[in-house]
Amino acid sequence: MATSCTLDLAASIHDIPASEWDTLAGGNPFVSHAFLAAVEDSGSTGARTGWLPRHAVLRADGGTIVGLAPMYAKGHSYGEYVFDHGWADALERAGGAYYPKLQVASPFSPVPGPRLLLRQEMSIAAMAQALVGACQALELSSVHVTFCTYPEWTGLGDAGWLRRAGMQFHWQNRGYRDFEDFLAALSSRKRKSIRRERREAQGAGLEFVTLRGPEIDAATWRAFYGFYTSTVDRKWGSAYLTRRFFPLLGERLGERVVLMLARRGREWVAGALNLASPHTLYGRNWGAREEFPFLHFELCYYRALDFAIANDIATVEAGAQGEHKIQRGYLPTPTYSAHWIAHSGLRRAVADFLEGEAIENSARMRALAELSPYRREGEA
Repeated sequence: MATSCTLDLAASIHDIPASEWDTLAGGNPFVSHAFLAAVEDSGSTGARTGWLPRHAVLRADGGTIVGLAPMYAKGHSYGEYVFDHGWADALERAGGAYYPKLQVASPFSPVPGPRLLLRQEMSIAAMAQALVGACQALELSSVHVTFCTYPEWTGLGDAGWLRRAGMQFHWQNRGYRDFEDFLAALSSRKRKSIRRERREAQGAGLEFVTLRGPEIDAATWRAFYGFYTSTVDRKWGSAYLTRRFFPLLGERLGERVVLMLARRGREWVAGALNLASPHTLYGRNWGAREEFPFLHFELCYYRALDFAIANDIATVEAGAQGEHKIQRGYLPTPTYSAHWIAHSGLRRAVADFLEGEAIENSARMRALAELSPYRREGEA
């Protein structure tokens, strides 16, 4: 890092002008000033939830912002989707303190995208060095950059950070004219299966509606919050996002918010929340008041593909985990994170663990790729 650069930590996203932040953030909605402000202003991040904003602001001589990173001081490892609980346990058994740590991330969002928001003249190595310096000055255990881009991952690795790869399932738009054109690219058995699932979901007496930003009123957001908490209650038991977050999201991000809903009569019964960029539709939260056959697949996967095809969107990312997505056209895709750990013994142990994990992850991705539903040459 050039000696003329200094790193400040901002206790609120509002301490950084939105225009300067978004100039460096690009088009990914999950690192936009509006999204980070919505999670902060809704109380979803903050001291109460253990996501304390400490956004990194790298300044050149004279005060010009040359780099930014959405960063939080965290007293736990919840809401990250890149699991390091075992690392924390190991350090604490050895008498150390893993928490608090620094987390460079989009809160509660397993969405790949830029994390080190740099001017063209600034290097990843410069920001990496600045983040390590901040961690050391605060006497914290570690810095973690999760769901970063591949160039960030390689650059952080070159700077001496530990690199970790994960996996999600993404769909690629191959210029399909409509959903039937997509189905034609699949094997006969998979086509029949998806048609049956859509037929049963659409035959349950429900009406399907897609709303964007300003079209979503307060009553609809209240209903969706109930869907969200119903899913949380079944899976995790603790809601990360507050009731205020969702209407704030619709207000702040406008047309980028895409809500796919099902209703019976005048009552909403299920919904799936997406955020859109010009090139990608990001599936996030979903929930339902009651069970309907294949409704989850219809709202979260198939209607997302319908929307992407109609709007010429190249990629649909349907969130974390879920090998069942493969047979619906979503294929294994690597995700990336990088980690700097102060304790030398833990750093060596984690490096050994990651080496073995990388071999297993690579083999698993190759095996899952063989399950692709797309027609091979000469196949019906």
